[in-house]
Amino acid sequence: METFKKLKMFYWPYKRYFIWSISFLLIVTAITVVYPIVLQFTIDDVIRGGQYQYVPYLALGFVGIMIIKGIATYFNQYLGDMFGIKSVYSLRNSLYEKLQFLPFKYYDNAKTGDLMSRLTADVEGFRFFLSFGFAELIRFVLLLGISFSVMFYYSVPLTLVTIASLPFLAVAVYKFDKTVHPAFRGIRKSFGRLNTKVQENISGINTVKSLSREGFEINKFNDSNTDYKDHYLKTSNVWAKYFPLMEFIGNICVVTLLSFGGYLVINNQVTPGELVAFFSLVWYIMWPIMNLGFVINMFSQSKASGERLLEILEAEEDIVEKQNPIKKDRLLGHVEFKDVTLNYTEDDEKALSNVTFNAEPGKVIGLIGATGSGKTSITQLITRFYEPTSGQILIDGKDVRDYSLHTLRNNIGFVLQESFLFSSSIKANIAYGNPDASMEDIIDAAKRADAHEFIMELPDGYDTMLGERGMGLSGGQKQRIAIARSICIDPSILILDDATSAVDMKTEFKIQGALKEVMKGRTTFIIAHRISSLKHADEILVLDQGVIVERGTHEELVKNEGPYKRIYDIQYKDQKTVLQSQTG
Repeated sequence: METFKKLKMFYWPYKRYFIWSISFLLIVTAITVVYPIVLQFTIDDVIRGGQYQYVPYLALGFVGIMIIKGIATYFNQYLGDMFGIKSVYSLRNSLYEKLQFLPFKYYDNAKTGDLMSRLTADVEGFRFFLSFGFAELIRFVLLLGISFSVMFYYSVPLTLVTIASLPFLAVAVYKFDKTVHPAFRGIRKSFGRLNTKVQENISGINTVKSLSREGFEINKFNDSNTDYKDHYLKTSNVWAKYFPLMEFIGNICVVTLLSFGGYLVINNQVTPGELVAFFSLVWYIMWPIMNLGFVINMFSQSKASGERLLEILEAEEDIVEKQNPIKKDRLLGHVEFKDVTLNYTEDDEKALSNVTFNAEPGKVIGLIGATGSGKTSITQLITRFYEPTSGQILIDGKDVRDYSLHTLRNNIGFVLQESFLFSSSIKANIAYGNPDASMEDIIDAAKRADAHEFIMELPDGYDTMLGERGMGLSGGQKQRIAIARSICIDPSILILDDATSAVDMKTEFKIQGALKEVMKGRTTFIIAHRISSLKHADEILVLDQGVIVERGTHEELVKNEGPYKRIYDIQYKDQKTVLQSQTG
């Protein structure tokens, strides 16, 4: 029960629904045990004793009991559902909230489909046991307690024989539990992998179709689906093996009791009515014990689901605020790196090694280098997406860890290389980081990003609803909306991570002209592969394998015979060749 203890905070606040549900369950169980007593009275006193005057009263009493049982059953089930539904509502909210605050490091290894599986199938599996499983366990205990009390009243010898046979059934149930739980955990993991496969395929369907890899993807899905099927068949095999065994043990017990009970009736130690009532009570015990396999089945699924949910809830949040962080509406934007080194994991090579630079407010810093040289790592440290392994990062003379995350990130405009847009209106996407932005602010940000013109050409203008991930727009259009979104928060620090990579040269020139006005008074970091995107920077840092190998202005670096000059020659020689061939 350790898993349920850890998740207690989510269901215990709603214990009143559970307690009331169990109260009605107690009524239902008590009425259930009354049936054999009525049956014994009917056989021994009414039929054998000839007291037929009691028949109308028994009929009316039976109808009344059935009505009470029906009402009690309704409230038992409804309140049980309320307990489960309200509990997982709170749990699901906490899981989603936790996912918002988990660091980038967590998502580096997490699979989207698996996370979706945990927030849907695993949460539902946990809810099902809260709504029905707990109640079934308590019903089992109540039926055993009340039934054994009545059975002892009817016949002590028969009851002792019944008790003697139960350990065999209990051993089978225990072995079933030990076998079925790992099987259900395997099912949950397999389902997460299957979900991930579907999610990746749908997200990358353009790539699949463009390379005619439909058959390959079908085979990959079939492998995942086969794995899921095999895990389920393995569990079904466990169920098919143990349930008949438990039923066989129960039936052996019944046959033994029938023989011994018949002997007692012949010797007038038990009346026929008492024997019939006793056998009814025996089934009230046997069926719950055999049904315990189903409850254990639910428990194992719920426990496996709970363990997967706890993996999210207990995941380490290594990006945390200090107790009394600095909170400011506006930062100046003075960024300084002091001997900063970064390892994403202990086993990986250094992403950054002893990086030092000083970016004063309003300055433009260009970052250039081969893929994997550490350009993006620098900007992700400024925003505290990751923590440096060693060294110090300062903003306005204060360590970035001294600021609240809201203050820090609300002063940094980040335009990623791959622009992500939400399935909402263009207006809502631009104002996403600044919900209080007026329509004038939104339009101004769009104009500065050179997005206003194409937005106004759309059927509903700024109210145009976008498809998933901005479907319906070109790559350049999506990137310009992302730039507008960043501008709309009026940041002190602006980070453009290859922000114009998806636009043509003409559009890039227009955007950069607009951005020059936006950059005034802001510290700007430009990551680019095109020298044309950062040649106007106040300082350019050339990186190679996490080390700054050159720094200076465009003019200074072009004069050096270093890496920057080689990149410059490659790019501009290619352009000259194209121009010569066009004029040639």
